[in-house]
Amino acid sequence: MNELSDYCGVRVSAGSFACEAALNTTRAKRIAVISPYFPISDVNVTRFFQDCGFDVAKFRGLKRNSPVAIAQVRPDTLRAHLEEMDDDTIDAFVQVGTNLPMVALCRELEAERGKPFIAINAATYWHALRAMGIDDQFPGHGPLFERH
Repeated sequence: MNELSDYCGVRVSAGSFACEAALNTTRAKRIAVISPYFPISDVNVTRFFQDCGFDVAKFRGLKRNSPVAIAQVRPDTLRAHLEEMDDDTIDAFVQVGTNLPMVALCRELEAERGKPFIAINAATYWHALRAMGIDDQFPGHGPLFERH
């Protein structure tokens, strides 16, 4: 990202690096990932997080076949998948796929379960603001915005 920032002359953010930065605020090592994608993409997502130094202990790929199908995944379905993956070995959860609606659900689950749930859209927005030097903290959008 530094190369891209240098080339463009402005600070930039990307969902993948935003999730890495968000996870780094938690000190998590063993993570569970939920993805709307198919196995071919899931392999690359897993590799990315492993290359960042995380142990991807659990992974759930939802195999949604279109952007609309991704956006239509119900919160109760997402909750069930995440709860099924949760156990004492997982330090944090991360959601990839920007069309998967999880910001509110991640906020709820983090409050209920006491461990980080990183939604990619919230992480990207937070990361972009921080990249631009905007360090305001405010409630209502999850712990990233409240504490970091």
